[in-house]
Amino acid sequence: MELKGNVIEKAKNIKILAFDVDGVMTDGSVTYDQNGIEYKTFNVKDGHGIVRANKSGFITAIITARKNGTVQHRADNLNITEIYQGQKYKLPALDEILAKYELGYENVAYMGDDIPDICILEKVGLASCPKDAVKEVLEKCNFISSQNGGRGAVRELCDFILDSQGIEKIAVISETDAK
Repeated sequence: MELKGNVIEKAKNIKILAFDVDGVMTDGSVTYDQNGIEYKTFNVKDGHGIVRANKSGFITAIITARKNGTVQHRADNLNITEIYQGQKYKLPALDEILAKYELGYENVAYMGDDIPDICILEKVGLASCPKDAVKEVLEKCNFISSQNGGRGAVRELCDFILDSQGIEKIAVISETDAK
């Protein structure tokens, strides 16, 4: 991973872990069947990191521009705290989450990979991205994963934050432990 600035200090303030989906929780591929049904592939290691973060008391969130039942199903399986789909401009969704929990931008780690994520990355305490994010996003982030989107980047961020806060990693047998 690549760390820029006082990232460990920033990680100590994090209470919300928020993620884009396509290119972050997935590799960015979109698969359709002959009926136009969309499919996504998620990484179980990333899911394990999210479940551990939840069980450690973090608020987890998805803020994504696309709307897809697969994303809702994944969020339900992982017991993700907040889910916002169909967000073409993502900042209002984050602002709503912050107001609900009475927290500030400095309490948020957000992982995004493309131009629509920059509006959030410019504001949060820990701006993060997978290593295969677009150049404009890479330039904004102070945590760049050593992993690509959908290939462990989310897990690496979750582990980094838990470690930075001195939180013992909780053993989770499977993603179904989320419930």
